[in-house]
Amino acid sequence: MNAELEEHLAGEDRPNRKNGHTSKTMKSPTGSFELQTPRDRAGTFEPKIVKKHQTQLTDELERKIIALFALGNSYQDIRTHIAEIYGMELSNGTINTVTDKLLPELQAWRERDLEAVYPIVWLDAIHYKIKENGRYTSKAIYTILGLNIEGKKELLGLYARREG
Repeated sequence: MNAELEEHLAGEDRPNRKNGHTSKTMKSPTGSFELQTPRDRAGTFEPKIVKKHQTQLTDELERKIIALFALGNSYQDIRTHIAEIYGMELSNGTINTVTDKLLPELQAWRERDLEAVYPIVWLDAIHYKIKENGRYTSKAIYTILGLNIEGKKELLGLYARREG
């Protein structure tokens, strides 16, 4: 939001400058937290990321948290990114509640019906170093991709295997 204010001030025709922050309480699924919203002297700044009078964690912010999580970011990395972008501190509980919304969708994807025939099936693996119990281990993530009868590729599954 500070970057939004900087851009707003740069585009102003008349003299204007920063004027501190306003504190407001934001509500999330796991509780509340304080957000510092920057202000300008003329009162013309209208933030886009977290709107004036907005007190609920938005779907847009939840989508950003889920996207960061899907990219493999840790909760600490997500908290850091959100603090840099939005200037707000999130707890692990809040992030966990947001990412848990993916679980029903993931379960539905796992239980979906597959085609009876896939003329072509590909199997590939990518090896990742993953920290487990304080040690880094190598894990293979197997991707199974199928070509259905209509000629469309379909992700059939993702599986992790621990390397010795």
